[in-house]
Amino acid sequence: MNTEEIFKPNSSVYCVGIKGTGVCALAELMYNTGLKVSGSDTSEVFYTDKILKELNIPFYENFDASRIGPEVDIVIHSPAYSAESNPELARALELNIPVLGYPQALGAWSEKFDSTGVCGVHGKTTTAAMCGVTAKAAFLPAQILTGSAAFDFGGRSTLDLGKKYFIAETCEYREHFLSFHPSRIILTSVEIDHQDYFKTYESIRGAFVRYCSLLPEGGQLIYCADDAGASEVAGIVEKEKPEVKLIPYGFSAAGDFKIVSFRVENERSVFSLAGFPVEFKLRIPGRHETLNAAAAIALTASLAKQESSENVFEKEKIQSVKNALDNFRSTKRRSEIIGEAGGITFMDDYAHHPTAVRTTLAGLKSFYPKRRLVVSFMSHTYTRTSALLEEFASAFFDADILFLHRIYASAREDYKGGVNGRTLYEKALAIRGGETRYADEPGDAFSPLCEILRKGDIFITLGAGNNWPLAEKLFAHYREAGNG
Repeated sequence: MNTEEIFKPNSSVYCVGIKGTGVCALAELMYNTGLKVSGSDTSEVFYTDKILKELNIPFYENFDASRIGPEVDIVIHSPAYSAESNPELARALELNIPVLGYPQALGAWSEKFDSTGVCGVHGKTTTAAMCGVTAKAAFLPAQILTGSAAFDFGGRSTLDLGKKYFIAETCEYREHFLSFHPSRIILTSVEIDHQDYFKTYESIRGAFVRYCSLLPEGGQLIYCADDAGASEVAGIVEKEKPEVKLIPYGFSAAGDFKIVSFRVENERSVFSLAGFPVEFKLRIPGRHETLNAAAAIALTASLAKQESSENVFEKEKIQSVKNALDNFRSTKRRSEIIGEAGGITFMDDYAHHPTAVRTTLAGLKSFYPKRRLVVSFMSHTYTRTSALLEEFASAFFDADILFLHRIYASAREDYKGGVNGRTLYEKALAIRGGETRYADEPGDAFSPLCEILRKGDIFITLGAGNNWPLAEKLFAHYREAGNG
């Protein structure tokens, strides 16, 4: 089955799990090209409910096999659902209607365009969102899809600027990205993660090598030269597929996208690149975000040159890109500011790997060196916590006060070991000493934090668990107290 057969004009597409971030985003892009889109999900309310209603995409809040008939041309489903448990998917298979999981559907969609996959263990969501604002600034006819709601996309996960290019966040988990059809790849980082699937560093590195090896002759691999894993993958690809062009970026890179200067000034990261006559600024903290911005500039320059008859990145577009990055507000749960009340800034971030935790906190400290950094962290998955226990325990150097919680389990893992939230707490306490505390449930930390927090503090919830409501609850408390 080729792409043309899947996405024929006026095709009727039914999406099971349509409220999911990825499926909803793909549904929007399909709808924008004239396909007939509908779907189903649970009755639980997500931010995507509003998007679907604004688009007038019909959806049901239950699952019923009778909705799947010969008039449906294709069924796309979230990875959360399978034919074994979902009656709509089972019915589609009975009728021999094509059924695609989200990764396969995203891959089929990418075949229709000149596509770029943004991948890496860290930074892919923010980098993809940055690519969206820089592509818009350079007037590129592109569709962009991110793995989280982007504030710069009006709170959506998509930005539709045209139908020539497609830029999408692609995920390494279970090698889902191997369904994608890239002409270019941005590779931000490679290190061990998803230990329930990748048992060794070599196994996850191999997955990234296989993905990058999908690049065609003349394809481009835009990789972070500062990341050892990304550089290693690039080196392997260079040997195995010399017809792929390597474009490095970062502080240690050679070429136009080498970061030649960096400083923090007035709560902004200010940096310059070797091949550009301007200084760029970012309002989101951290050297790692500067790397993400360099990746977005590299991709935008490549596409802009392809669009230009003179094969150059015009000065006017460079200035426009500079302005876009200066105003970039990131995505949901990536250095997200919940609000400020009582002189306290409340934030939330998805960082759930030791490297991401460390760089996020270091970035905040560099932006706000005179403010106390109070942190709530909830580790996600027993397998990740167990495998990276020492790294996690050492990742909170820049936290002035740290609250740790129980481990947020995943249904996809079968862990038999003895590591738990208190194990991480004891390790961190031994390394950090003093201001390290434990509250099994995030809500148990609310009262102690009300006594601890003071004017000038930054409070941030970190992790892929369910501690994020703690920041919102504290913000509401201080705001309602009349201190906002």
